[in-house]
Amino acid sequence: MAIKDLRILVRLECPSLTLRFWDGSSGPYIDDNGDVWRAASLTDQALDEIEMAINGESASLTLVISGCDKTTMDLAWADYQAGEIVGSKMQILTQALDEDQAPDGDPEVQFTGKIDNLVWDNHATDAAIISTLQITVVNRFALRRMTSGSVLSDIDQKARSAVLNPGAPADRFLDRVAGLINKTVRWPDW
Repeated sequence: MAIKDLRILVRLECPSLTLRFWDGSSGPYIDDNGDVWRAASLTDQALDEIEMAINGESASLTLVISGCDKTTMDLAWADYQAGEIVGSKMQILTQALDEDQAPDGDPEVQFTGKIDNLVWDNHATDAAIISTLQITVVNRFALRRMTSGSVLSDIDQKARSAVLNPGAPADRFLDRVAGLINKTVRWPDW
């Protein structure tokens, strides 16, 4: 089957529950494992930040999810108040869909990070109370503490890549660094 559509999924693994959202508004989405993903709206700015994080252009990500239901927000708030939600894992996945909008294969992890901060906002309209959750996520690179003058090695980069994109091929970006340690570069004399 050919891929006809793509769904963006966000999974937050909090201590007391796993929150699952998908970018849409037509009700819950049930994946092949029977997990329920709640509909929520990702802002255009959030989609831009997701793209930058997936492309490796950003070490942190701020995600704004709107339209969360009260039960979900209450459980997340309880974890936050207990001081247990910061540091929890968050993943952004993409799910390929067929022409019937059914899942086509397993979702692919595009970004993995740890929750650094959460901001809640509730505002009332004539019809209902709308909850918005702003999540700041940092990946392993943003949490790295390097000594001044130290060098990022290929081993560090491969370990970082394995955490950020589990299941992806090993990152070979810094493979040649080890061979450059004793190399002398001669600049031309003009």
